[in-house]
Amino acid sequence: MPNSPIEHNPLLFGHDERPAVIAVEPVGHFIRLFFRTNGRVHFHDEPFQPFILVNDPGMVSGCRVPCAVRELTGDDFFRFQLLFDSWNECLTARDFLAVKTGKSYSSTDAPYLFLPDLSHQYMLASGTTLFKGFEFSELRCLALDIETGCAEGYGFSNPEREEDRIISIALKDSHGEEIVLRGDQLTEPDMLRALNEVIQRCDPDVVTGHNIFRFDLDYIGRRAQRHGIRLTWGRNGSQPHVTPHARWNLAEKALEYPRWDIYGRHIIDTYFLVQHYDVAGRNLESHGLKAVARHFGIAADDRTYLAGAAISTVFQHDPEQLYRYNLDDVRETLALFRLLGYPWFLQSRMFPYSFQNCVIRGNATRINALFLREYLHRGHAIPLRTSASVPFEGGYTESSIQGVVAPVVHCDVASLYPSLMLTYNLAPAKESLGLFLPMLAELRRFRLRAKQAAREATAEAERHYYDSLQQVFKVLINSFYGYLGAAQHNFSDPAVAAEVTRLGRVTIRNMIDLLLAEGARPVEIDTDGIYFRPPEGCATAEAERELVQRVSEQFPEGIAVELDGRYQSMFAYKTKNYALQEYDGRIIIKGSGLRSRGVEPYLREFMRDVIELLLAGKAGMVERLYQQYVSRLRTRGVDVAWVARSETLNESTESYQAKLRSGKRNRSAAFEIAVASGKLHHSGDRVSYYVSGSGKDATAYEACRPLSAYDPAHPDINVMYYVEKLRHVQKRFEPFLPQEPTLFDL
Repeated sequence: MPNSPIEHNPLLFGHDERPAVIAVEPVGHFIRLFFRTNGRVHFHDEPFQPFILVNDPGMVSGCRVPCAVRELTGDDFFRFQLLFDSWNECLTARDFLAVKTGKSYSSTDAPYLFLPDLSHQYMLASGTTLFKGFEFSELRCLALDIETGCAEGYGFSNPEREEDRIISIALKDSHGEEIVLRGDQLTEPDMLRALNEVIQRCDPDVVTGHNIFRFDLDYIGRRAQRHGIRLTWGRNGSQPHVTPHARWNLAEKALEYPRWDIYGRHIIDTYFLVQHYDVAGRNLESHGLKAVARHFGIAADDRTYLAGAAISTVFQHDPEQLYRYNLDDVRETLALFRLLGYPWFLQSRMFPYSFQNCVIRGNATRINALFLREYLHRGHAIPLRTSASVPFEGGYTESSIQGVVAPVVHCDVASLYPSLMLTYNLAPAKESLGLFLPMLAELRRFRLRAKQAAREATAEAERHYYDSLQQVFKVLINSFYGYLGAAQHNFSDPAVAAEVTRLGRVTIRNMIDLLLAEGARPVEIDTDGIYFRPPEGCATAEAERELVQRVSEQFPEGIAVELDGRYQSMFAYKTKNYALQEYDGRIIIKGSGLRSRGVEPYLREFMRDVIELLLAGKAGMVERLYQQYVSRLRTRGVDVAWVARSETLNESTESYQAKLRSGKRNRSAAFEIAVASGKLHHSGDRVSYYVSGSGKDATAYEACRPLSAYDPAHPDINVMYYVEKLRHVQKRFEPFLPQEPTLFDL
């Protein structure tokens, strides 16, 4: 669809409105901008002087490289911009400053500001962003997935093992072309050469895959190195640049991965997109491609499924089945990219980062870049980064009632923290140009306009565009508060963040008092919203809406309380752990205590079945359900995957072993499995295992076995251990079950 007028705000989208920029890369003393117009790619080179910001230009006295000095207006710390003729000279000056000051550029108190990405520097200084006036459907994308063979006697394929190899490479591009490079027709070196040819011929703007960084690309790179084959994937014929130990942080997760960068192209890992999606919703049972595809309804009815352990055997005896399976993988991957990649494509129009970097940069980092860009555009000095985050009290949370409550209504304050910042003019003290609140107000206004446009759109593509745009704005609006409290950014202000949360707690407590005055009964309170049981006589959607409206009218203009949902019943377990039953019967479970992906599938299923019984008013049937699960566990043919546990490693196996030796941590079953595999595992890797042997008190790290080692012909699942775990879970629900009669009750 045509470029929206919403996107012509330079404060948010940059001052350079050139359309169809698809990539920005350094080339010598220039910056190369790639454009895609009418389906063809062309480029334009522009001179650019990389820069370092300093408090005093005399700091580079004694440095051998020359530089120009631009004095910035204002009294903030970084008042001078040093401009260099080349990136190498800029790096030399950076190293000189690090030695002279004793501070690396990443130190929050470094008296100089160096940004290590040259393309990012250019985009900041020029106001250029990607994809303006360019449709998501115009992106040329190539989905890639490989299958690998494993030598007999080993549980997994290892690119360092001579006899292991790539046996299939499936590719699907956004124009519909599907390719399978077959291992039964080509040698592995020939497959890699053919892959080079496909990438150059298709000329994709984006290469995508699911877990592509940590498996496909890493495996391809190691096998190419073994065969001495150059992977000429860049738009200039260069090989990908590999950063072996990159780290990506998202919420409480830290993922270590080998990062690849392809000159003139972007690599988007749909596994990362899924992580982003699930941080908010947390409704995915697994982040694997097959499970995610089923969740989103993009898996074909005739999709081919193969167990990982069967890949080599199928390749030997039925290669056509393997190739169908591999093709289905890339079909789902491309569909997943189209579904989850669009909001990030839109954000690339706004932020001075590549598409690839937009996905992996944190919200606070991207917001900081908006301020840096505008300050540089206005030639204004920039404050020193906030050195450390000061702890402060968070939002108000409480579980007022435990058990089943019906019916239940949820109301919340629309964008609570941003609304408080705008209503009470709460902005960071260091932001001297006064951009923070206008930018926040513009984002909120644009979001409302985008929501309205989505409602009024007649074409599906137009509706999807505006709905995605308003979701992007929603995330950014809510991230402004997080930015305030974050350390290591130039304009953050933890003291103001603390005041915002204080006002948030006051607002929620006022909401509680107003609801109580209406005769409602709060059930669960969580930062910006309240689940409550409506008073007698308030039994219709309209009556509930009117009640919430009366509450909203008691707050200042700008603080809007909205009805966010109404439910047939609610099971309140503990703070931030509850289940909701909608009027159509659908059940939503929230909280790690009730639906953690870390527990075994049979326990997740049991908890869900118990919750369904409780919400249906059938608590008396929970004991029978428990006995059914016990019987199933004792069945000889029980599926090992049903009881297996999957865990995400939070550090490398090397780090784990070092901590064990120094006594800094205890043993872990998942890590013991990873160590025993002989393969180096990194933070973020998933490991699945089951507990074997007998005895309910077995120690998991001593009796664990990898899932791949299970032999159905000789089952060794520790049934007593798993029955005991089930009993412990059932006991957690006992307070909500009918009590056994005692002698005093008779």
